[in-house]
Amino acid sequence: MKTHEVPTSGDDRSPFDKFVEASYQRVSRAPFFVLCSGIVIVWFASVPLWPDLKSWQVAIHTVASVISLLLLVLLENASRRAEEASQEKLNVIAEALSELMVSGGRNDPALAEAARKLREAVGLEERH
Repeated sequence: MKTHEVPTSGDDRSPFDKFVEASYQRVSRAPFFVLCSGIVIVWFASVPLWPDLKSWQVAIHTVASVISLLLLVLLENASRRAEEASQEKLNVIAEALSELMVSGGRNDPALAEAARKLREAVGLEERH
């Protein structure tokens, strides 16, 4: 398995989440940029085929706006899920560190206080 792929065993994600991940994997690579550049080049070269210059401009603006909106929604969804996963990992690390601090800080009040503050910080993003 490549490092950028998500493991599929035990995958309980929704079809939409799978679609978002697959889309994210495609649009964040060079071939998608080349495709977009190709569309712009074809559009630019097609100016003699349009009877009205205004229609020619509206065509690319409409296509670009629709694609941009769809990509924005998909990429924001992927970003939100990545952020939630990172936060969950940080919370697990903080909880483990707090446990370690408590076990080692039984005779050290400063360490015990630091462990208490660390435990309070776990899940802070959900309370704000």
